[in-house]
Amino acid sequence: MDDQISSTTEDQKYLQQAGDKLAPDVFTEEVSEFSDCKNFDFDDILDLAGGAKDAIERHRSEDQLMDIQNVQIINSPEKEEAHEEVKAPSSQLWDLLYWRDIQKTACVFGGTLSLLISLSLLSIISVCSYMALALLSITICFRIYRGITDALQKSENTHPFKVYLEQDVTLPADVIHKHGDVLLKHINATINEMKHLFLVEDLIDSLKLAVLLWVLTYVGSVFNGLTLLIIGEVAAFTCPILYENHKTQIDHYYGLVNSHLQDIVKKIQAKIHGVKNKAE
Repeated sequence: MDDQISSTTEDQKYLQQAGDKLAPDVFTEEVSEFSDCKNFDFDDILDLAGGAKDAIERHRSEDQLMDIQNVQIINSPEKEEAHEEVKAPSSQLWDLLYWRDIQKTACVFGGTLSLLISLSLLSIISVCSYMALALLSITICFRIYRGITDALQKSENTHPFKVYLEQDVTLPADVIHKHGDVLLKHINATINEMKHLFLVEDLIDSLKLAVLLWVLTYVGSVFNGLTLLIIGEVAAFTCPILYENHKTQIDHYYGLVNSHLQDIVKKIQAKIHGVKNKAE
């Protein structure tokens, strides 16, 4: 009996301490009910101890959940920044293609188009030589002009390209490794796709490639590679803005053509599967 009473007092002290530290509202109510009750037995003490244990575990689980949420909140800005860094080059490309900055897009479009036209008219050696000679002539003339003006004004003779000469233009190794890994991933994916197509892993996909190559033979007889590049660049800088301005009509006609092509493909697949079944 004395052992039971002593254990009862110890349990009551434990419940009060746990109630003060972990869940004051829950444990205060339980302890008050426990202290007001005069007639209690050992089973009641066990029930109260079990309730205290459940509350402690619940409180610990809530603390762990709060810690996980805090870690996610702390790490989320870093993930958003990394996501923005990944998206940055693609967003700049789309801004160019959609003519968001007219002056910048015009410079890029005009420069690349002039280069492609020059390559179609002259050899690549001549084009590179003329471009390098023009750039060198501009820099030499500007360097001489700044030297003459500084001498006439009796000012300090400073190099006009000093700012650019002091800049570090070396490529960091981590950037090279990063882009090298991405390039290697695309090369491996391309090799696997070519193996899939040319070794006829799927007959339908291989037939699609055969039709595409057959069409390209006729295209190659009319256009050369540089002409196709010029057409592709003009289309890249004109089609997106045209699609943005006439999206509804283009989507309508595209849906009609796509549904018609899907019907043709389904008919071809059905005939091919019928031939296979007859052969088996």
